[in-house]
Amino acid sequence: MDNSEMVQYTGVSVIEDIPPEGDKHWHYRTVLKNGSCNLYPKFVSGRRRRFLQDSVTTLVDMQWRYILSICTFIFFFSWTAFAVVWWFIAYLHGDLEEAHLSGKNSTDWVPCVTEIYNFASCFLFSMENQHTTGFGVRMPTEECPEAILLLCMQGIVGVILQSIMVGLVFLKMVRPKQRTRTLEFSKYAVVCRRDGKLCFMFRVGDLRRSHIIEAKMRVLLVQTRITQEGEVVSPYRIELKVEDTSDVKSNFFCLLWPEIVVHCIDSSSPLYDMSADDLQRANFEIVVIMEGTIESTDQRVQARTSYLPKEILWGHRFESVVNYDVNQKHYNVDYSQFHNTIPVETSRLSAHDQGNCPKTPVTRNDVCEHGCEHNRS
Repeated sequence: MDNSEMVQYTGVSVIEDIPPEGDKHWHYRTVLKNGSCNLYPKFVSGRRRRFLQDSVTTLVDMQWRYILSICTFIFFFSWTAFAVVWWFIAYLHGDLEEAHLSGKNSTDWVPCVTEIYNFASCFLFSMENQHTTGFGVRMPTEECPEAILLLCMQGIVGVILQSIMVGLVFLKMVRPKQRTRTLEFSKYAVVCRRDGKLCFMFRVGDLRRSHIIEAKMRVLLVQTRITQEGEVVSPYRIELKVEDTSDVKSNFFCLLWPEIVVHCIDSSSPLYDMSADDLQRANFEIVVIMEGTIESTDQRVQARTSYLPKEILWGHRFESVVNYDVNQKHYNVDYSQFHNTIPVETSRLSAHDQGNCPKTPVTRNDVCEHGCEHNRS
């Protein structure tokens, strides 16, 4: 056989996959590379009512410009609404009559609120009363019991509104979702041999020095499946077993340094019968879900990403990114090489076919009479 056909390593094309013409069951990406879910509910009965009932989550999920616009509108609305009531009380009491206007005529008239002349002065007093009790020239008097009652009501409403707004902004700022911005997944996954076994691998790292503790990893193979009865199951997911890198079998990953997550392609793996050529024609998605606890806030966080077949490099492994600086006496993590891979000699056959080949030392690729690759000394 021509040696040009025995490629030792291959990277699947990064060109966007074009689904076969007429294929209605082609699987597209469900989880984007940044972790966002590519799923949008449609035709939900009572959607607005349900989202309003869960108003806190709805507000927190909004973008900042909408949050700030809503806060501004609510404050202006409350100031204006109470200003109308203050103006109405002053009008009924006769404080707005020309003969009773404070500062314009020397009378013994005692108004409900001093220095109130028109609606603008009522608005200024409403805003002042809602945010402070340290009044200036405008202040309530003992003349009107209804004004005293309104003063207390507006003070209570002001405290409640400010507490809600501060709490909303705080929730928006400290929600665990923002922590995922400093968690890094490799752009590509790789398939190569490790300790004599064909493995699927990707890399994950934490950019902060305050790390994610008790990190757990789930890897799902998602595809469209058609049952024997013709039912289309989409998405259909199969969990890929991830090797535990710790000696105590705690099922936790240590993210003190970038970690390479390994799935051994054995007989129980759905990738067991898949070769390099099959991978280029495959139609599936591998979804990665990492969960852990933020060390500084003790909040749970979940980070996600996904890999399509075109993002899996067969016959590659990751470059090392951790090295020791003798002068500084500490380890450095070079994130400029975080996504870098290097080609290694790897058979293009599936793990199943490689398992049927004689186990001989690797020197160069050859072909045995049964159609499987092995290496000849």
